[in-house]
Amino acid sequence: MSEYGAFSDDYYLNMNLSTEMDLPTGRESVLHYFEQMRRRFPKMVNFYSRDKGEYVLEEEKEAGSYRWTSLEPRRVNSGVINPESYDAAVDLHAEVLERVPYDLSITPLDCESLSVMLGFDFAYSGNHNEIIAEVVGVPTGFQAFADVPEAKLLSHEPAIQFSLDEDCKTQCRVSLESRTNAFQVRTGEFGEEQISVYLMVRRYDSMGPNEDYAKEFRRLASLCRDLADEHLVSAVLRPLQEAISMR
Repeated sequence: MSEYGAFSDDYYLNMNLSTEMDLPTGRESVLHYFEQMRRRFPKMVNFYSRDKGEYVLEEEKEAGSYRWTSLEPRRVNSGVINPESYDAAVDLHAEVLERVPYDLSITPLDCESLSVMLGFDFAYSGNHNEIIAEVVGVPTGFQAFADVPEAKLLSHEPAIQFSLDEDCKTQCRVSLESRTNAFQVRTGEFGEEQISVYLMVRRYDSMGPNEDYAKEFRRLASLCRDLADEHLVSAVLRPLQEAISMR
């Protein structure tokens, strides 16, 4: 299994490269990077800046599927929303990572961390915390609190983080995010907001002289897909999808 559009309302694959040193901020360097990305992906035409020195280039969002990339003072990011395939999304991120050593002078030594994040959004009008508890449960030691008479869950965002190698440089984090707040629970007025599920695989520390960013990202993306196919789909995505459909 490699495609995930059937399991949620939206899904996306993001890349984040964090650096130890500040990235180039000069007009020429920044625009050169985005111009190269636009040449490779001609539909990426919307360029704008945000606060704190962040610049973004993205495709039109109306179609529901689009690519984007951004630069922050110490981070390069890219993402694909509802990609045509997992491999197509990986190709975008690999293209970014192949360019950054030349366009932004980011060497393997400058790597603080490199990560791939597979995300899923589920639209649900109701108490997100309750449905998350129904799907993934509450830790045994906390169950007594959840069973207090008249108790209503105000926050339940379970997460687990674990290593994927002996030296703990490659790690995985799985988490669920609720967007229900206390006002909604008190009034019973819930908008149709998103429950999010995230699977992130991240590699820490500088890379060796024989390593490169694109190849390492493909390794992380392969680990991410294997974990999603073998565990996340059956343990979280399908049960959450089914629980929402029955409400």
